[in-house]
Amino acid sequence: MTLATLLTFALVTTLLVISPGPNGLLIARIVPLSGRRAGFAAVCGFVAAFYLHGTLSVLGISAILTQSAWAYNVFKMLGAGYLVWLGVKSLIAAARGVTPSPHAPELRQTRKRRAFIEGFLTNALNPKVSLFYLAAFPQFLPADHGIAQPFALVTLHATINALWFSAMVMALGGLRAATRRPAFQRALKAVTGVVFIGFGMKLAQSRIAP
Repeated sequence: MTLATLLTFALVTTLLVISPGPNGLLIARIVPLSGRRAGFAAVCGFVAAFYLHGTLSVLGISAILTQSAWAYNVFKMLGAGYLVWLGVKSLIAAARGVTPSPHAPELRQTRKRRAFIEGFLTNALNPKVSLFYLAAFPQFLPADHGIAQPFALVTLHATINALWFSAMVMALGGLRAATRRPAFQRALKAVTGVVFIGFGMKLAQSRIAP
């Protein structure tokens, strides 16, 4: 791969990363409610999911999604169902009111682990991430590429994602004091819950481009 190819791939992935989507919404919900450490755990979940999708793409397993409408629909509905579940969970939490402080020692590890899992599943169950790798790799890889070059692109994508959302975590973490009010946290849970459900419904209606 040439430097021009890497820069072009970096530009394409940067535009995708910074566009509004479930990842940004997840960070916007986690950091004010659970703190920066949980936010960084979610980012690690994003990165782990990218490597999973990248591995499946290199092995040719992800290609099943483009070859089978049934497989794509099943995977799509799993991802949509998970986003809707996140939304419903947020709405229920908003209705219940204040939760214990995320700084309580017994909750820190639990919240970080939960944030990692949410970050991982939000991307691992998103067929659009698989389709991105399937569509992007052939355009940026030479015909005689080995295993190292695809994973170099995965690493570049993961690094851009980690930098962008880590910056978001730091920015939102700076507003932590202003977001500790119970009324704000309930409103945040309610709003993000509705938007997660909207993302899930949108994903459920998506189709493979002909």
